[in-house]
Amino acid sequence: MAGKGFDDSNINWRTIDGIDHIAYHICEVDVENGTVDLLFKFDANSKIAMHNHMVPYRTLVLQGELRIYRPNGEIKEIRPVGSYVSAGPGETHTEGGGDEDVIVFFSNRNVKDVVYEILDENGGVATTFGIPEFSALLEQQRAAGEKCSEPYPV
Repeated sequence: MAGKGFDDSNINWRTIDGIDHIAYHICEVDVENGTVDLLFKFDANSKIAMHNHMVPYRTLVLQGELRIYRPNGEIKEIRPVGSYVSAGPGETHTEGGGDEDVIVFFSNRNVKDVVYEILDENGGVATTFGIPEFSALLEQQRAAGEKCSEPYPV
């Protein structure tokens, strides 16, 4: 089925003022199980803010290629569409899309507090995103009537 791309036409992408070249859609925040699942769309040929992942995570590239850069700007890794990675907190980095926007599913695990530290131009922590922030963003999506996950009855 070559030539068929990921159809994101039913996803309402949101952005955060001051954080450039990235859009998000929260899929689920599960406080009890400590997970935050979301989609990120990184702009083509751009880099997002320098940051740190603070918890273990899984990623799956759904469209494009995810480029990961070291703090000095050197490419560390390129993950093509279909790449699945399981990793833990690692080195400070930035990331972005290749020649087209890249869409990546992130599943953050064992979340108790901070998921991401967003760094300023001097390497200091400018802001953090954790359960409270992602829960608030998810509630904003729901309040706007956007399609989100609902707890599955067991």
